[in-house]
Amino acid sequence: VQLQASGGGLVQAGGSLRLSCSASGRTFSRYTVGWFRQAPGKEREFVAGISWSGGSTKYGDPAKGRFTISTDNTKNTVYLQMNSLKPEDTAVYYCAITILRYVGVVASNYDSWGQGTLVTVSS
Repeated sequence: VQLQASGGGLVQAGGSLRLSCSASGRTFSRYTVGWFRQAPGKEREFVAGISWSGGSTKYGDPAKGRFTISTDNTKNTVYLQMNSLKPEDTAVYYCAITILRYVGVVASNYDSWGQGTLVTVSS
């Protein structure tokens, strides 16, 4: 499965972005999908995830109350809607998949990764 993350860009603090993660070769229907981010000099951090059945979502602390993960099975795409963005949200955002049926919060839970999309939030 090849993953493609897109939708990053430059936005002012308080603004919104929607990231997309699309898959080629397989559908998402049998994978749990996670979003992670990595800022310069920092470790990769869990942002949000959705289980392969779509029945369970989980958010990392920075995302709670501001970000929403969702799926569009017709487009084989997973979205991360990010609202009320802050400068500390600046990072490269990655999507990843795993065959695990629960949403793992560590990078090692995931098997395949997209190339990342850069989000820059200006103050």
